[in-house]
Amino acid sequence: MSVDESQERRTGPSPERPHRPGPAGRLDGQWEGLAEQAEALAAGRVTATDLVHRSLDRIAASQDTINAFRRVRAEAALAEAEEADRRLAAGERLPLLGVPVAVKDDTDVAGEPTAFGCAGVFPPKPHDSEVVRRLRLAGAVIVGKTNACELGQWPFTEGPAFGDTRNPWSLAHTPGGSSGGSAAAVAAGLVPAALGTDGAGSVRIPAAWSHLVGIKPQRGRISTWPDPEAFQGITGIGPLARTVEDAALLLDVASGNHDGDLHRPPAIAAREAAGRDPGRLRIALSWKTAATFTRKSLHPDVRAAVTAVARTLAGLGHFVEEAEPDYGMVGLAFLPRATAGVDEWAARVPDPRLLDRRTQEAARLGRLLGGLPLRRARAVERRQQQRIGALFGSYDVLLTPTTATPPPRVGALAGLSGWQTDKAMIAACPYAWPWNVLGWPGVSVPAGFSADGLPLGAQLLGPAHGEPRLISLAAQLQDALRWHERRPPEQAAASAADLSPGDR
Repeated sequence: MSVDESQERRTGPSPERPHRPGPAGRLDGQWEGLAEQAEALAAGRVTATDLVHRSLDRIAASQDTINAFRRVRAEAALAEAEEADRRLAAGERLPLLGVPVAVKDDTDVAGEPTAFGCAGVFPPKPHDSEVVRRLRLAGAVIVGKTNACELGQWPFTEGPAFGDTRNPWSLAHTPGGSSGGSAAAVAAGLVPAALGTDGAGSVRIPAAWSHLVGIKPQRGRISTWPDPEAFQGITGIGPLARTVEDAALLLDVASGNHDGDLHRPPAIAAREAAGRDPGRLRIALSWKTAATFTRKSLHPDVRAAVTAVARTLAGLGHFVEEAEPDYGMVGLAFLPRATAGVDEWAARVPDPRLLDRRTQEAARLGRLLGGLPLRRARAVERRQQQRIGALFGSYDVLLTPTTATPPPRVGALAGLSGWQTDKAMIAACPYAWPWNVLGWPGVSVPAGFSADGLPLGAQLLGPAHGEPRLISLAAQLQDALRWHERRPPEQAAASAADLSPGDR
């Protein structure tokens, strides 16, 4: 076992020291959180117009370096902020009334194109997606749409359509992907929280590499409408934030379904869970990855960081031991669903000739696998859930690394062939994608830093509808590790002056 056995045998967390979420309501310049901003607005200590102006100013100042946003809704966002101020002055209160947030480039916002990382001219969407409608119902002001790699396929956020999105912790490195723009925006303090989408770890990977909390909810928890499901059911929408409370708040606000959704899980109270003690849990620590028939190795800094998280959990009173899930051949079910999803999205692109050659290859494979292989891949899901889920007969939570390596340098995967890209991607990120096949929830939390100062993450995974337990446990870990008190180095977020010409 990789954790101290004497710590494992301790009893549960002391009843005299229950979990409490972090303080809210005190603004702290650039780094106030979602809940803090909402409380300050409701108390009249700040105006929505001021908050949105500050967010827009930060976005503008960082676009040449961090490059988090594909679209910025400056005029519309300021008009919405002014309207929020009028509503606040009239006594109206909503969970996020007047708070600036961002959504990803694959999410429909009325009046804006949805290019999903692709080049070309895309028409503006006539209607909000269901999740954006729910954000607006909660009063949020959407300041813009964040960068994503082409059709969300890779764990980096780069492309000819928008350039390179960089990590606020180190501008020479990627923030991850495909929700790298949302992660970079939150990590740099441009917005207090943002939504991403996760089809193979695309929320959790950038959360790990940007020192954030990222939640992949249960399939269908957040509506993907106007699509009944996304990427054949493997992709879901999830929040990125600096604290568990903020991620849970955004999850609560964004959750819910459209009548056309294929997956409609029962409701949960995520923010309530963030303030609740998780109790004494049985936690399986796993280093195993699902079979991919490609080379993978765990970076020693990642192993050390996740081991330290396991020891912290044991010290909090949880029983932690090494145990491995039986993944079987889950990868054979992932590939048809993922590539068929790429093919479906590629068909929406106005000029397919502008697509990356790797995207065109994936779309062709999706067409080949879109018949019987796809139907079989979907048909075996229940058996895969039973086999892998057998672990939860003995344990409450599965703890793994979020990624196998620290974040790569920007451009490290540029110019590779499709197969070379796939091998590099699997080697760096082998831990997240099986949970997309299962449709079950996972939470990535900060796990410290590599020897080079790059962020690392640990992943808390659970069975179906297990978000409340994972969120409670993540909040308890945050109280112990205080990761939200760390900020990116000012010199990294301020300019690209230190980058070599080859990194720009």
